[in-house]
This record gives sequence, structure tokens and C-alpha cells, in this order.
Amino acid sequence: MTDSIDDEHEAGHSDAHDSSGVHFTDPFATPDAHREPIRRLRGRLTSGVTIWTAYSQGDPCGLTMSSVLVAEGKPPLALGLMGDTTDLYGAIEYSRRFVIHILDHRHKRLAESFAGTFPAPGGLFADLLNHESEHGPVIDQIENRAYCDLVRTADAGYHRLVTASITHIDLAEVKAPLVYFRGRYRLLMPNPKDE
Repeated sequence: MTDSIDDEHEAGHSDAHDSSGVHFTDPFATPDAHREPIRRLRGRLTSGVTIWTAYSQGDPCGLTMSSVLVAEGKPPLALGLMGDTTDLYGAIEYSRRFVIHILDHRHKRLAESFAGTFPAPGGLFADLLNHESEHGPVIDQIENRAYCDLVRTADAGYHRLVTASITHIDLAEVKAPLVYFRGRYRLLMPNPKDE
């Protein structure tokens, strides 16, 4: 079952806010009925949430990504859609390597910061525990990671499809992953019957 992290604030309200007037929805977002049908269709797909990191001439950069696939094979591949005007795309083109971090329920604020929807005073990596790797910055608090070497990029609609080989994986248990559905980060809760 998928529940919004902010459901207690959003239930039954299209422009929910608390008593301070703080909005829990984007007041500038295009209303659903006015969005292109393909965008509305895409919004109905539930996606895992990741942060991709790389170095651009020695400087760390990163971006929250939810349009991501993993393909088994020899070598295994990671595929992601991103805009070619993002700093991350330029960094991946430059360095040819990057790290994919898979987020869980504890990482909602990180997802928002790397998506540019939550402030990151001093920059994304300023107060973030991380260490260097040959593939890019490694965010210490996110234990599930894939280290990738760029294979190719290609046009895919308004985006670029980035394809990379996965050279190394760090895995830890995930019981409540962070997902993206209909424009919001949500918590995917395990079914107690499955445990």
C-alpha cells in the first residue's frame, strides 16, 4: 500500500496548508486537468527515488532521479532519463562515471534538496556526510548504491537516456522505500502479512 508522507495534511485538500499558511502542495504547479495527457500518464507510474552523483572537474554534483531502470545482464546496466541542461548530465558526460543512491523513507529531505525543491544552504554537499570514490561522491547515510561507468547517451523525447554499466554494488536491507507518485514523495509500507 502506498501512502503519502504528508497525507495527514493533504487528505481531501487540493491546496492544503497548516495554520501558519505553509503549503504542502506546490501552489505554482499546473493543475492536473491542464497538464498534457502524457505527463498525466507518467504521473500514474510509481517510481523508486534515487540520487545520482558525479564529479564535474573535481566539484561534486547530484540530482534526484526517479526515471530509472536496472537491466540484468553481463554487464548489468542502469538506465536513466535526465535533461541535458542539468549540471549532472554535464558532469556525467565529463567524468564518464557516477554513483546511484537508492533512497528509503529516511531520505525524503535529501530527495527534495537534490531535486531543488528544498533549500540546501551552502550547497548540496555542504553539511552532508559523504566521501570520495572514483565514480563520484558517495552519500554515507544512503547504504544502497550502484557505481556506474557511462556506456552511451541517446535522445529520448525531451530527455537524454543515459545508459551505464554497473561495476560495483553496495546493498543493505530496505523495508520502507521512498517512491514518487503523482508529483509527491511517498512511503511504500510493507504488508505485515508478508513478514
